[in-house]
Amino acid sequence: MGKASVIIYVAVALLLLFLISHSPKGPKNSSHRRLKLRSTFSFDKQHHEPVVFDPLIADIERRREDKEWEKRYFEHTHKEFLEEAPGAEAQPEWEDFVNAEDYVNDEERFNLTNRLVLLFPKIDVHPVDGFVTESELTEWNLQQSERDVMHRTERDMEVHDKNRDGFVSFAEYEPPSWVRNSDNTSLGYDMGWWKEEHFNASDADGDGLLNRTEFNDFLHPADSNNAKLIRWLCKEEVRERDTDKDGKINFNEFFHGLFDMVRNYDEGDHNSSHHTDDSIEAPAKRLFSQLDQDGDGYLSEEELLPVIGKLHPSEKYYAKQQADYIISQADTDKDGRLSLVEMIENPYVFYSSIFNDEDDYDYHDEFR
Repeated sequence: MGKASVIIYVAVALLLLFLISHSPKGPKNSSHRRLKLRSTFSFDKQHHEPVVFDPLIADIERRREDKEWEKRYFEHTHKEFLEEAPGAEAQPEWEDFVNAEDYVNDEERFNLTNRLVLLFPKIDVHPVDGFVTESELTEWNLQQSERDVMHRTERDMEVHDKNRDGFVSFAEYEPPSWVRNSDNTSLGYDMGWWKEEHFNASDADGDGLLNRTEFNDFLHPADSNNAKLIRWLCKEEVRERDTDKDGKINFNEFFHGLFDMVRNYDEGDHNSSHHTDDSIEAPAKRLFSQLDQDGDGYLSEEELLPVIGKLHPSEKYYAKQQADYIISQADTDKDGRLSLVEMIENPYVFYSSIFNDEDDYDYHDEFR
């Protein structure tokens, strides 16, 4: 770390006593409800949840989620216990996070100012200059998101890796029950999403097995760098949008659905409801013409490649949206970046208490 950086963080340290003594007081929290602490930002797009800003809180949530997930797995694989004792209460191990909630709710033990002072230098890295920029905050959000995604992937892999060899074969993989119990057009989804073609496209090295990275790509193709899988994603778009089943996308099929998704991506979902068909038809035709490389009046799966990232946004897209929101809310002097003081003065942009009276966690569906 250079001299300038040392001076910056010495100055930050000198401010610490003052900042802690003026640490913002949050609302009194009940420890009898389920608690989450994450950014107040909420996405309009695809119901994508914001990433938890603080790794400590993320770890508490992951452990709680793991316990809930284990409970569901046990209930699915040992139904005889449920049948024998339908009125039995849950075992204590499913309710073992009271201490964690007490920790988070105790201002002396979890002080927001202390946490922000600790995290600030971990975010301010490119360059280390005493400010957090949009790109630095995007990278931070992305790291937290990738950690969460991989954690869930590893947990799912444990279920499907029946022979415990560290790989998942197609024979071992079992699609969600809503796929197994539905016809080929249920809910508007083409079941190709869960079939062998999808599996093979995720198998980057072509060995017939999915390792940890490939299985993560299988579950989250929008975040993959696998060109074969991205092409498969384009093929799925054609399958789902091709209403006349001619194997291609005409302008009508593009205009009613795909173009809205591209436009919302470009606009960040802002003011999309104020557009009419007449006002967007011209730009839709321009984009269609640009994508239609061979000029035949149709879009093939190959021609959808330039916009597939907008049709299926990656975690980086959401990380940037969340970073933009945080800066817009906490950047008091409007210089486009955040100082530590600005972050401490606006703690609930980064931390917000969200209580749920009921257990509304959106469980994975593998066990139903």
